Amino acid sequence: MLMKNLHLLSSPILHRFASRSIASLSSLPRRRIHIRTNRLSFSFPILSRPIYAGKVLAMASTSSTSPKHTNRLAAEHSPYLLQHAHNPVDWYPWGEEAFQEARKRDVPIFLSIGYSTCHWCHVMEVESFESEEVAKLLNDSFVSIKVDREERPDVDKVYMSFVQALYGGGGWPLSVFLSPDLKPLMGGTYFPPNDNYGRPGFKTLLKKVKDAWETKRDVLVKSGTYAIEELSKALSANAGNDKLPDGLSRTAVTICAKQLSRSYDSKYGGFGSAPKFPRPVEIQLMLYHSKKLKEAGKTSEADEDQSMVLFSLQGMANGGMHDHIGGGFHRYSVDECWHVPHFEKMLYDQGQLANVYLDGFVITKDVMYSYVARDVLDYLRRDMIAPEGGIYSAEDADSFEFEGAKRKKEGAFYIWTNDEIDDVLGEHADLFKEHYYAKKSGNCDLSSMSDPHNEFAGKNVLIERNEMSAMASKFSLSVEKYQEILGECRRKLFDVRLNRPKPHLDDKIIVSWNGLVISALARASKILRAEPQGTKYCFPVVNSQPEEYIDVAEKAALFIRGNLYDEQSHRLQHSYRQGPSKAPAFLDDYAFLISGLLDLYENGGGIEWLKWAIELQETQDELYLDREGGAYFNTEGQDPSVLLRVKEDHDGAEPSGNSVSAINLVRLASIVTGEKANSYLTTAQRLLAVFELRLKELAVAVPLMCCAADMISVPSRKQVVLVGSKSSAEFNNMLCAAHSVYDPNKTVLHIDPWSSDELEFWEENNSNVAEMAKRNRDSEKVVALVCQHFTCSPPVFDSSSLIRLLSK
Repeated sequence: MLMKNLHLLSSPILHRFASRSIASLSSLPRRRIHIRTNRLSFSFPILSRPIYAGKVLAMASTSSTSPKHTNRLAAEHSPYLLQHAHNPVDWYPWGEEAFQEARKRDVPIFLSIGYSTCHWCHVMEVESFESEEVAKLLNDSFVSIKVDREERPDVDKVYMSFVQALYGGGGWPLSVFLSPDLKPLMGGTYFPPNDNYGRPGFKTLLKKVKDAWETKRDVLVKSGTYAIEELSKALSANAGNDKLPDGLSRTAVTICAKQLSRSYDSKYGGFGSAPKFPRPVEIQLMLYHSKKLKEAGKTSEADEDQSMVLFSLQGMANGGMHDHIGGGFHRYSVDECWHVPHFEKMLYDQGQLANVYLDGFVITKDVMYSYVARDVLDYLRRDMIAPEGGIYSAEDADSFEFEGAKRKKEGAFYIWTNDEIDDVLGEHADLFKEHYYAKKSGNCDLSSMSDPHNEFAGKNVLIERNEMSAMASKFSLSVEKYQEILGECRRKLFDVRLNRPKPHLDDKIIVSWNGLVISALARASKILRAEPQGTKYCFPVVNSQPEEYIDVAEKAALFIRGNLYDEQSHRLQHSYRQGPSKAPAFLDDYAFLISGLLDLYENGGGIEWLKWAIELQETQDELYLDREGGAYFNTEGQDPSVLLRVKEDHDGAEPSGNSVSAINLVRLASIVTGEKANSYLTTAQRLLAVFELRLKELAVAVPLMCCAADMISVPSRKQVVLVGSKSSAEFNNMLCAAHSVYDPNKTVLHIDPWSSDELEFWEENNSNVAEMAKRNRDSEKVVALVCQHFTCSPPVFDSSSLIRLLSK
């Protein structure tokens, strides 16, 4: 049976090499879609992963000689497609040329979807797509298409949904066979090249699919057509009512928090078991719920939620998933103790994690959290910012161990032998090794899942397991001196690491992921001003002034506006590499960028960012909103080659565009007044009503949407209005004070009463704010007002008074 090998996904043997999103696609709750199809009698291993890993699983080196083969992908801009430009497989990019060729030859399409930093994509390339034998099978009997899922998430969504619905899980590389009219016939993920352990390999599978196409085509095509029809119904639900029931709006957060609490790991932190993904939307939900409990006077329950979050954040920061030498976070931990990671670094993780560590600092005022937020953002500033200001997408897990090596290995850039540490650090080596649990034999021994095949024998993935103060005392040092020594050790190892071959950099600039980072950078510029005076951090943190972060955010926003936005049509493009991509933007691009722009404005950016956010929201509504059924589709629906138009709700490694949009609409409705505000709220209410069943029955799958449901039920969102000269130090102090108290149901507005441009905007969009500015124009001080329930507090004129007012 096609399902017989699904148990392999839960095998501990596979955790070490799981694709980056197997957990987010399979183990996290998702909408259950069942499709019955007429399956063929032959079987093959869906979602297969090898059951051994003794050999080197890595990407081949690039030859310095002229390539033997060159295919159509050589003309593409995507790093992932370019990686396959010299395969013997006659690859096509996604497009009409490939579809026409399949129709002309009357053969099925083999569709392979991945991304440039995908470990298992590299493995399948080495084993199959570089093989002349496999290439002949593909070239003779199929039209082969390569898709970069980061360039075309719409295409990926269609065929990933098919594989998930029929077989229960998914991941990358995604391998799907299609009819010439693009209907899915069958599919899976990674396939080894040869038959093994009673299961057919990729070569056998290709022969069986070819035979089935020739002898059982009608059955295949009928099943594929039916599958798409059923998926279309399931993934584009309509609202049964204009809004959620009041009770569900208020209880969804509590339902989700209880479900998450049941999966909490009290030993290591985090929610769920290995492999552990740092799903930031879970952290956001638990902090939001904790705030609600405090407001209701349930202090002990609130503290319990908060302690789960803080312990989880500490565990991630201490673990090997955190790059202690260079900053930033790897994709996920293969074990339960946050130790041995899958080593790729994704931009969407960095932006979201920086934001939740900023939340941790706002709530606790503990500089451990601000250190980690800076660590992430400083890594991005150093390694991931294009000269023009856009922010790159990812760094690969695999790299060469040394110059001239024939194969890349996972983690080679990041791991250390005992002798390497001794040679580099000299007199401080013992201190450093004890702090980071480095040993002669290697340290990947904390869990049976960390290194089941002993691939990291003699190698160390740095992890902090002891309290800083206890370690300092053991070495008879002050904490400050101990931290200073560690920082200098990290700097020395960093310098040595720079001489190693670096992992591949995916230098695409994706709008949605840039939006996530713009948000974190903007918030950091004000939140970090609350760090105790004189706070000094050690390498890899740079100790920059917080205001520098908003400069980076604005440069990224300017890059997008200048290179990926059409001022006439008001439309975005999805990504940029050597020019804009061919693909239009998707819902996530608009939603995440709008969210980032709102944070940019609220944290001191100019009024132009707020204007652009409103403009983009209008375009988003025009292109993606289902005005009859409610909620947003993920695509414009103009590309006939994309067979499904989906309303996504799942908050996974990235939040869903609908969840982020619901919160954006609530925020925008608190900024403007009149019909525009009412329209924003009505759209948000209908959006949430589309997903009523999901919120009620499987809230843990949609944590951010649960927060949105509660936000819209809050009778009156708090507004902080600042009036004064924005060039003054006092204004900046007041803005920092406005962001120094954790409150997700708060909007910060600011206006310079001497700016005609700002006054004009507010007179048109919210005359109340314009009136506040005019009334306080003559004040010599910056004025702050806190408004809620249609009334405003008496004005306050200093930051400490504002903090007291917001803390009530």
